[in-house]
Amino acid sequence: MARKVVNRKELRAQADAAEAREKAGGKKEKPAKVKAAKEAVAKEPKKPAAKKPARKKVAKEVRLKAYWGVFNPAMKRLVLFEYADKKAAEKKATDLTASSRAQHFIQLVKEAIAE
Repeated sequence: MARKVVNRKELRAQADAAEAREKAGGKKEKPAKVKAAKEAVAKEPKKPAAKKPARKKVAKEVRLKAYWGVFNPAMKRLVLFEYADKKAAEKKATDLTASSRAQHFIQLVKEAIAE
């Protein structure tokens, strides 16, 4: 589809004519609708400013300590070992697996330190 070609000379002539009319006639008159809308906005009472939301308290950072836990297949923690005693935790898990049919495993557990 071809577009309509814009003739810049005609547009410039129209703009010059409008400026000449404006200078000769004084101020350019605004439409009645625009005036009525501005007056209606000016008459409306201003709404009070919305209150700022209260700041939420920042949660205190909790220090955590790592442990190795020995778990059964039902995710029940059976034994808890210090983080440095990983070999002992693995040995306990293999002993429990050997003594029963269920597969026991170790998993990292983080618990909060009570100060």
